[in-house]
Formats: sequence, C-alpha cells, structure tokens
Amino acid sequence: MKFSTRAIHAGQEADPTTGAVVMPIYQTVTYKFKGIDDPMPFEYSRVANPTRSALEECLASLEGATGGLCFASGMAAIDAVVSILKPGDHILSAAQIYGGTFRHFEHICRPRGIEISYVDCTDPENFRRAMTPGTKLVWIESPTNPLLQLTDIAAVAAIAHAGGAKLVIDNTFATPYFQRPLELGADVVVHSMTKYIGGHSDVLGGAVLTNDLKLHGAFKFYQKAAGGVLAPFDSWLALRGLKTLAVRMRQHEANAIAIAQFLKGHPRVRQTLFPGLPEHPQHELAKKQMSGFGAMVSFEIDGGRKEADQFVRRLKVFTFGESLGGVESLAAHPATMSHASMSPEEREKAGITEGMIRLSIGIEDIDDLRHDLDQALK
Repeated sequence: MKFSTRAIHAGQEADPTTGAVVMPIYQTVTYKFKGIDDPMPFEYSRVANPTRSALEECLASLEGATGGLCFASGMAAIDAVVSILKPGDHILSAAQIYGGTFRHFEHICRPRGIEISYVDCTDPENFRRAMTPGTKLVWIESPTNPLLQLTDIAAVAAIAHAGGAKLVIDNTFATPYFQRPLELGADVVVHSMTKYIGGHSDVLGGAVLTNDLKLHGAFKFYQKAAGGVLAPFDSWLALRGLKTLAVRMRQHEANAIAIAQFLKGHPRVRQTLFPGLPEHPQHELAKKQMSGFGAMVSFEIDGGRKEADQFVRRLKVFTFGESLGGVESLAAHPATMSHASMSPEEREKAGITEGMIRLSIGIEDIDDLRHDLDQALK
C-alpha cells in the first residue's frame, strides 16, 4: 500500500466487536486475565494499550520501521533514546539542534556522566573527525531547527557505523511523508508528534522508530519502567492527525514555497532560509534525500530584536507562539523561545540572531498569509 493509504489503515482494522471503523479510545488501565497461566495480549496500560499500539504500528509502517514506541512528549522520546547510555559514553551531536534537545544534553545527560560534543552538521567530515572510541550515538536533525540546514544522512550514517555508533535523527520537520531516514541508513528516528503528526496543536506526543530489534527492546523496557507513555486519548488524537498527514503536508509545502519566494524579494528581509529555494546551499541535497521541502521557513528581519518585536506584534493571521506543524500558521522568535535555554554566545555560535523569525506555514489561503506578512513587515 502507498503512504496515504497506510496512514489511514495501518494498525487500524475495524473493531472486531462492534465493527467501528475508527479505532476506539481504550480508556482503561487494566484488563481481565483468564487465569494464572493464560496470558492476555494486554495487561496494564503503561505496558501497552490498544489505541497506543495502533498508533505505534501505523507510525512504524510510515517510517518503514519494524518497531515504534510512543511517549508523552517529544522530549520523553529523546530521553528514552539516551537512556541506553552509561557514564563515559559519548554523544556526537550536530551543533544545529532544537534548544530543548540541547538543554537535555547539557543539563540532564552531562551531569549523568555522558560526554557530548557538537559539530557543524553541513559537512559529514566534521563528524568523522570528531568520532571517539566512546561515541555511542551520533545525533542530527535534518532540516535543522531553526536554520533549516541539511545533513547528508547516508554519509553520516556510514561514518557513525564505521565507528561503532548508532545514528539518531530527529525527523520532526520533514515528517515521514517527505523523508524516511531509516532507508538512508539511520538507526533510530525520533518525532515530536506534537507537530505535524498530530497536526492540529491539540496533543503532546513523541515517537521512537527503529529497525534494530535490540534497540527497540531497550527502548520498550524504558517505556515500561519509566512510564512516560502516551495516554489513550492522546494516541487517538495522533491517529486522527495521521490520517490527513499526506494531504496536509502537500498544502503546507505549497504555501511554504510561495512564502519563501515572497520573503526573499522583500526589502525588509536580510535573508530567507528554506531548502526549496534554489539558492539554498543544500538545495540539491534536499532534492536527493527528501521527497519534498517541508513547510518551515526562517528569515532574518532587517534590524534586530526591536524590529522583530514590532513585526510579531503586527501579525493578524499568523499567531506569535511556540510550537509548529499545526494547520494554523505560527511565527516564533527562536532566540527567546525554542532556543532560549542556550546562552547568547551559544546562540551566536549556532547562527541564531536576535532578528531571526521562524515561520511554521499553515494551510490557510496563501493570499491571506502573504498579505499578513507584508503588512507586518511594513
């Protein structure tokens, strides 16, 4: 079956008891056992729940994974992945990552004795030079948040594997509709389902997908032992969101292309960052490893923080707020929002300026979106 069909049907057969077409919300904690030596497929909802299991199966199908696990948030999913590390192990991370991931690495992992180093993700050789005997995980995002830089996934996967490490990629921005990292050599894919997978800004969730049975077993144990699982109702909301992922992403991308083209010619805009623009330095790589360019557009407004503040205050259709990936368009100021946990020096090193605005392009009418940006920039 093709992607759109699997998004609607994978793991979601009609309910055998009632014939319900939509997967029910199994709002239960426990399940009836037949006897001491007669186990049932479900025993306790922290361990497994039918609604969550359906979501995990559907996500695994879309990412081309043998196993998928869902957690209470994207950060809970990230914590599950790094749970396999022990003191002295090394994470080799791209310097261009989500601020929450950076915060977790620096303030959760490092105090636990995990070593972390960061390299520019745009050149695979940076990863080769930074590998150590203790490197267990190589961590990347592609496209990155918020600079929308790309990493050559296949090249970095080969480098990680040659050094005995696993490659983990946060695929939130691209979604499985536009990019399938496991097919390019990645070992683990992480998603914040809060974003495009849920798609309606009404559910928190995270997912971990892999083809490595040993890793899946370790993550599954952590899910059961730590308990940061996705609730049945949230699982149902994410399943509902998945059904329209393909059609939403097509409209998201079409709008994003139009907005990027509008911004790059605007006199108040210093630079526009979007992989779909031919002048993007990694445009050809995007065409090679992605089937679409996504719907995130970042730009630097002429001026700085003061001008950025004036811009967001004037927006009428775009909402100035955290998060991304919903049907509504959002504008964010990375320096004070998604990457506020980084020091000014760390943000400067990463290329995040006070005048940078990150746009999550929704599926509203494109004329309204263009007009809103134009009047706010004026």
